[in-house]
Amino acid sequence: QIIGRAKRPGFAWPCGFKSTAASAGDVRVMWYSDGVEGEVMKDLVDRFMKENPGINVILDNVAYSVIKEQLPVQLEAGNGPDVARVTAIKDLAKHWLDLRPLVKDPAYWDENFGDKADWMRPDGSDQISGFMTQLTLTGGFANKTLFEQAGVEMPGPEATWEEWAAASKQVADSQQVPFAMAIDRSGHRITAPMLSYGVNYIGEDGKPAPLDQGAKDFLTQFVNWTEEGVFAKDVWVSAAGNTYRAAAEDFINGQLAFYYSGSWQVANLTTKIGNNFDWVATGSPCGPAACTGMPGGAALVAVKYTKNPEEVATFMDWMAREEIVREFSERTLFLPAHKGVVEKGGLNFQTDNEQAKAALGTFVEASKATSETALKLPAWRWADTVYAAIVTRVGQTLAGELSLEDTFARIDADIAQKVKDAGL
Repeated sequence: QIIGRAKRPGFAWPCGFKSTAASAGDVRVMWYSDGVEGEVMKDLVDRFMKENPGINVILDNVAYSVIKEQLPVQLEAGNGPDVARVTAIKDLAKHWLDLRPLVKDPAYWDENFGDKADWMRPDGSDQISGFMTQLTLTGGFANKTLFEQAGVEMPGPEATWEEWAAASKQVADSQQVPFAMAIDRSGHRITAPMLSYGVNYIGEDGKPAPLDQGAKDFLTQFVNWTEEGVFAKDVWVSAAGNTYRAAAEDFINGQLAFYYSGSWQVANLTTKIGNNFDWVATGSPCGPAACTGMPGGAALVAVKYTKNPEEVATFMDWMAREEIVREFSERTLFLPAHKGVVEKGGLNFQTDNEQAKAALGTFVEASKATSETALKLPAWRWADTVYAAIVTRVGQTLAGELSLEDTFARIDADIAQKVKDAGL
């Protein structure tokens, strides 16, 4: 969906981008949505343009795969949009525009977004690249109705992955649903249970360390569970390479007892499940080392190849205003990343769905148990490299192309090659 006053001559869909916005006053935004945030963003963009008649914002709503797979290629070629909503914020930091000399009040940005600024800027710099549109935390969702119909007690807040697997398998067998559990095909997502098993990707020198026992223990368990039919195999074998695939639709359609994804799904589940069944957020199951989720989120960042940096800065300043961030959070059911909004509290999430409100409360509570290792990863430059290697090789393993031992060796080799290619 393209939103703006008019299409520019020579317009092409996002996958055909050749350059950044060239017309004076144009700001092209590449945006993806997990839930309803695209509709909210459209309203905000329309209001911005009414208040700033000299700036034309073109909002390109694209699939997440475009952000993940096509945008990096465009950026490497010095092309792309003027602004983008991204999750690979550290890995692509060299492409972000420094807004510090362009925004009206850098101190405002430092005060309200400074604690996450390192997540999206080159190491060692004080660059203002953008801001987190929301904070996220991975966690589970259970189909409460299926558990009740099966007469199976739902595991408690400190239950282990093994306990959730056993209970979910019992529910799936009783209610004849295709799979007990699913986890998104995502390195970020699968890192959460690996952290609970004690993984630490970061070596003493700050570079990636070889896979440790915690990583091998959970990945072995995950592969075994998938082969036993506990985890949905198709989620991981229906795509190649490090392609992302969510299992949200499977959960929404009542095909899963337990789904591991994250807080960004609350609005999506609320909208699409409606009254079809009852569901709850569960927090993250425990492992031997922790009961932690993985923090993260999506950032709205400026691209340094823009031809209209002043207009971009005006747009970013407007979107970062406290009242705009608060409204965006309340309407999208996202956890805000703005210090002022968080400290003042009183967020009035725009939903009458008590399940959604309870889920958001569960994620807020779960955030207090986030491990120190998990908190370091969003600002670590090699995180996305590690995630990509894990997804690619685990996918091959589940497809029967690699043994587990080969998988571990290939993951280490893939990561080591990326470090070498970077000249480090």
